[in-house]
Amino acid sequence: MAVDDRGFSLRTVAAAVYLPTLLFGIGEGALIPLIPAAASSLGATIAFAGAIAAMLKIGELIGDIPSGILVSRIGERTAMITAVAVALVAAVVIMLAPNPIVLGIGVFVLGLATAVFALARHAFMTTYVPLRYRARSLSLLGGVFRGGHFIGPLLSAPIIHLTGGMAGVYWTMVVFCMSAAIVLLVLPDPEKVLRARRTDRETSTQEIAVAPMGIVSTITSNRRVLGTVGAGAAILSALRSARTVIIPLWAVSLGVDEASTALIIGLAGALDFALFYLSGHIMDRYGRLWGALPPMIGLGAGLAMLALTHDASEAIVWMCIAAGLLAIANGMSSGILMTLGADLAGTRNPAPFLGAWRFVTDAGAATSPLLIAGITAVASIAVAAGTLGGLAVVGVGVMATWLPRYIEKPHRGG
Repeated sequence: MAVDDRGFSLRTVAAAVYLPTLLFGIGEGALIPLIPAAASSLGATIAFAGAIAAMLKIGELIGDIPSGILVSRIGERTAMITAVAVALVAAVVIMLAPNPIVLGIGVFVLGLATAVFALARHAFMTTYVPLRYRARSLSLLGGVFRGGHFIGPLLSAPIIHLTGGMAGVYWTMVVFCMSAAIVLLVLPDPEKVLRARRTDRETSTQEIAVAPMGIVSTITSNRRVLGTVGAGAAILSALRSARTVIIPLWAVSLGVDEASTALIIGLAGALDFALFYLSGHIMDRYGRLWGALPPMIGLGAGLAMLALTHDASEAIVWMCIAAGLLAIANGMSSGILMTLGADLAGTRNPAPFLGAWRFVTDAGAATSPLLIAGITAVASIAVAAGTLGGLAVVGVGVMATWLPRYIEKPHRGG
């Protein structure tokens, strides 16, 4: 079942579609960078604090398992409201945590809520946005998430400075989550607004396994596409995740001070954020391969550059160049994973497949930091970067081989 693009305008539901995502992202973005500090203040070691911070991604990964079924049964809007309510509970647990264990539980629950919230909006966009606008709308959705995580930390710093502690940040999370819930309850339900635009015309993409199923049966029935295109997407997700871990570690290995490291990462983040809409436009006009292969090549080149310059006389300069290249590549891949998932899921009840798809890609993202840590412990951080650069070559080959077999080019000129 395709979506009719005649007279379509996302402006009619933009506030209801993107505003809750931005508000949720700001609240989460204000809190996430401070989780290690919160854990340390409760007596956790540095290693344990890192493990607690990782509980967010683990929660997202595990949350992918039931979220597809939940969204397909209760609907996108209700699922998002439920997710916000769970996030509020998680924020309270984090705020009142008496020890690192309870804090870790709160962070894990926040990850579960994030998985449901993200999949619900992803499923909505898959069902109701016409194919010719899909990549742009999903890149914009990814950009809004990134914008929230960019604004959130900027709010945290002055709040901590003015209040002298992190309690104000916790309340910031609560306030923004409640604001997202109010927006979802007050503004018109975009599902009802756009439902009339759906038609019975055949979709231009292959629809796969859209009947309500559990995560195991969904993965089993779609094992071929998940084992090919999904594997390539998982590699891309791993490379994107590696970027956020390896640059701070690289700075530490080179003796760069914290302020300079923050400045480098901040400038790279600005490059990343500036490119999210361009990514969607390229994918809609020229095809999905253009949103997958160039970014993966760029990520691989940036990692290879790090691996080859760690002991160079201008290693810090090379690190800055590599950070910029990785940021540009990451920005040009904005929305690609959501877009591919939407293309493969089709529009008839896409949530179960999207749950399986996000589980595979999030598994790649969760594995990457562990891979970096393991290789660094056994060999060196330069070897870890080089290994990931080689993994990018594998990813390019997988995507170039399998992506055209499952996804046709979009309409040009959209």
